[in-house]
Amino acid sequence: MKRNEKFVVTLNRELGSGGRTVGRKLAERLGVKFYDKMLIERLTKEFDLTVEQIEAFKAKKKSWWNEFNAYYKMHGYDTKPMEPEVILTNKAMMETEQRILQELAEQESCVIAGRSAFFVFKDHPNHFNVFIQASKETRIARLMAKHDMSREQAEEAIEETDTSREVYIQKYIKTTRYDTRNYDLVIKMDDLTEDAAADIIMQFIEKQTK
Repeated sequence: MKRNEKFVVTLNRELGSGGRTVGRKLAERLGVKFYDKMLIERLTKEFDLTVEQIEAFKAKKKSWWNEFNAYYKMHGYDTKPMEPEVILTNKAMMETEQRILQELAEQESCVIAGRSAFFVFKDHPNHFNVFIQASKETRIARLMAKHDMSREQAEEAIEETDTSREVYIQKYIKTTRYDTRNYDLVIKMDDLTEDAAADIIMQFIEKQTK
């Protein structure tokens, strides 16, 4: 990946692995914006966007980019409590989400955390895909500590989210998110802090840049 050209870094992550925090810290190190799945879903619903509407705006030379930036600044990206996983079952919604991601990457370099971003940007000329994972015990412990969950609640959240994300990938993308061939780097978080993981990704990126 070339840092002196427009780039996109994608992070797929397991719930409770710390992947969203890693993504935010990585974006800070790279000096770019961080977008996650939850923010994209909020944007889609807030502006009631469809693929057709996006194309109509572009045809009229009307950009929703300024509106998005205002929305982004107003709501932030890592300040709200964890919300239930939104399971997208509508193909039109999926296509809209992917179009929004592509539009974001066309505007500027960025870090994107989301279960389909690795696929959306597989043919992008300047991308780097990362998968953040951890053992189940590590994930449970992190959810219990960060979100004040009981062990039973944490286990249930992990099971439901793992299932919904994998069903989504298999249904719409025809692969599995656990196929390491989809990524340039896979990191296991069991013995790492989020800062250490972000540093590791930066080392790989900088090595590629040289």
